[in-house]
Amino acid sequence: MPAIPRFVTHRTTMLLLSLLLAALVGPIRNPPAYAAEQPQHLKTETSPAPAILSIIPAQAEPGGRVMIFGSAFGDKISAYLGNIEIPARVTGGNQLEFTVPTLDAGLYALYLKRGDGVTGRVYNFTVLPLRPVLNDLSPDRIDSCAQGKDRQVTAVGEHFTENSLLLFDGAVIKSRVISPETIAFTVPQVAGGQHQVVVRNGPDNASVAVALAIETKPEISQITVGNEYVNYYELVIDGRNFQQNSTIYVDGQRIGGKSLADAANRERLIFVDCTRLIYLRYPYSPVNKDFHIQVVNPGNEASQVINVTAP
Repeated sequence: MPAIPRFVTHRTTMLLLSLLLAALVGPIRNPPAYAAEQPQHLKTETSPAPAILSIIPAQAEPGGRVMIFGSAFGDKISAYLGNIEIPARVTGGNQLEFTVPTLDAGLYALYLKRGDGVTGRVYNFTVLPLRPVLNDLSPDRIDSCAQGKDRQVTAVGEHFTENSLLLFDGAVIKSRVISPETIAFTVPQVAGGQHQVVVRNGPDNASVAVALAIETKPEISQITVGNEYVNYYELVIDGRNFQQNSTIYVDGQRIGGKSLADAANRERLIFVDCTRLIYLRYPYSPVNKDFHIQVVNPGNEASQVINVTAP
């Protein structure tokens, strides 16, 4: 220790010694000051991840609304299907809803991501194919004897896909998807009456049924005189829905079919096709007269009555 000058008083000497001693031992004898100088380690709490308790429904088609019940949604949260972010609306704190966007049908990973970046558990969600809508058939009625192009029908609607199937009376038939709004098909050979057409995009994803009428009622469009022979001539009956065993009634007399009167009267009815019949008529006089003709099919469906002026 350096020598203390003589002019320094005893009191001053004692003060200097006290300051020197305090400088040497002060930090050890002053715990409060030491503790105050230590860094502060604050414990932070992380909010729990968003939790899903139920998803209603667990599958939906694009445009469908999905409700999720759970907790820890926060003020801002989004739903994800795969990597597609979908804005969600929180209602009541423990419920949110979102609308399925336009996506290809299939299985997607569904999870929630809060505004603070915290992501919840992943669940499976199935996006169904869009439900097909069948609005109309063009035409919506055909003749039972129609052939070729006359049996072609176009189904008109929405949401048809390359994998759409067309069902006729519950059975899948060959069809061709022209566009998302039209499917072409050929009506099979079936009995007359009302038949049901449905478009299906999946096992449980079908349109409502639309009726197709197959008409069997005969109809006469015209009757003309055909070839003439020595004692008889042809009356050509044109129309539609004539059948092999159709008969005609001429002023109440039955001709054709299984009529026994044909052999006695020699008059016959020849079936050409479903659009033409030929009536071989044997007049008793060459003078024109008025008479009436009606075509009746085996099922007793009858055409209108036509007035004819001929021998």
